[in-house]
Amino acid sequence: MTPPFLLEVPVDDQLDETIHARLGEPPHETAATGARITRGAGAGRALVAVVGLNHVGLPSAVALRAAGLRVVAIDSSANRLDDIRAGRVELAGVARAELRGLLDCDEFALTDELEAVAEADAVLICVPSTVDAQGRPGHEALTRACAAAVSYAHVGQTIVLTSATYVGSTRELLVEPLRERGLRAGEDVFVAFSPERFDPAAGRRELLGGTRVVGAVTETCFAHAAELLQPLCGQLHRVSSPAAAEMVRLYESGFRAVNVALAYEMADACRLHALDPVEVTDAAATKGAGFLAHYPSAGAGGHCVGVDPHYMLHSLRERGQTAGLTERALQIVAARPRRVAMRAHELLLRSGRQLRDVRVLVVGAAYKPGVADCANAPAVQIIARLMAEGARVDFHDPLVPMLRVDGEELHSIDPDPRRDASGFGPEDYELAIVVGVQPGYDYGWLRRCPQVLDCTYRQRTGRRHFLL
Repeated sequence: MTPPFLLEVPVDDQLDETIHARLGEPPHETAATGARITRGAGAGRALVAVVGLNHVGLPSAVALRAAGLRVVAIDSSANRLDDIRAGRVELAGVARAELRGLLDCDEFALTDELEAVAEADAVLICVPSTVDAQGRPGHEALTRACAAAVSYAHVGQTIVLTSATYVGSTRELLVEPLRERGLRAGEDVFVAFSPERFDPAAGRRELLGGTRVVGAVTETCFAHAAELLQPLCGQLHRVSSPAAAEMVRLYESGFRAVNVALAYEMADACRLHALDPVEVTDAAATKGAGFLAHYPSAGAGGHCVGVDPHYMLHSLRERGQTAGLTERALQIVAARPRRVAMRAHELLLRSGRQLRDVRVLVVGAAYKPGVADCANAPAVQIIARLMAEGARVDFHDPLVPMLRVDGEELHSIDPDPRRDASGFGPEDYELAIVVGVQPGYDYGWLRRCPQVLDCTYRQRTGRRHFLL
């Protein structure tokens, strides 16, 4: 028999029974939207509460509704809810038109009230993981969401936690508090941890076609969690416990952090030898087995690489242990935007200009190509550093209309005079720093920039071209 911790479960072939909807109760009125979540309507179809409408929660809510489930989507931020209603959101594999259609649907509701989880047959917790400037994890949002889920839990409910967090969090934040309420995980309430694997730039097919890891408290918990997750993945890989699944997530992000840091070091070594690091990486990738290509950049933003591994390091420090390789990798990754600002300063001084006298253009604000998400984006740190030194900084990103940098709002400009002849053109910037480019857009105007600092290592353009 295959050990349970190696079991691959094709979702489409198993677990066909639906979660039984509790019917016949009065509708719940959401305070934020006035939408009515009718318990009696749609008999036989479960009501799922998705807590946290970030880059994971919102696509999850949309996919669950597309699978025929009734959904109440919960986020504590009124601004986030307003952005969702207005279509000002980043959607992985989801068309904005699809979301607009859902907002008019009686079986998809938005609210800012965590109490709405009381109505649900299943709860999917997707609140974001955060760390402060010193790399200390922030547990407030996760603790609040789990406390609400526990407080309003009822017999027969399924609760699945997806947020990257410390090992043991499912037990400490869900299983033990439920027990204190007299609800036993595996008998009364079904609890599991399943780390998200959402790529914000992925299309619908890629987004929902991958493998998802699940660690459940009991066999019955796994069955219920697998049924809830069925619309969100192609297959499930079961591990022996929620703690094992929590460590899987930290391992994945730590692996990426270490390899990103190595890519930065290799790029620096290549520059000393006047070599192209992209060419070298592409050639190394032909080895196939044993090599996974990572490419240098201006920094690793987003929700994973620079965030998740800190949860492991923090818990190890509390036990008097350390993980030196991961810790050093995170230091290298965190220092990369500062390195970009220093290199820009160096180039400007070399041309005989002081930073307070120059205008700089930062190209690319999102943390990766193909998205509008600026979470932990290196561009924000680069702009902040240059502005602190007195430079006048503009930014351009066709998908990002506005950035907030140290409390100041900056609006994206279009430096292409073919589209906007009223503003500054490419020649008006002493230096253009290419942090990233969005696919499908024309950046030919970069050729007219006096100096280009290319942090992508792929844009051979500008009157004078420099690598990071």
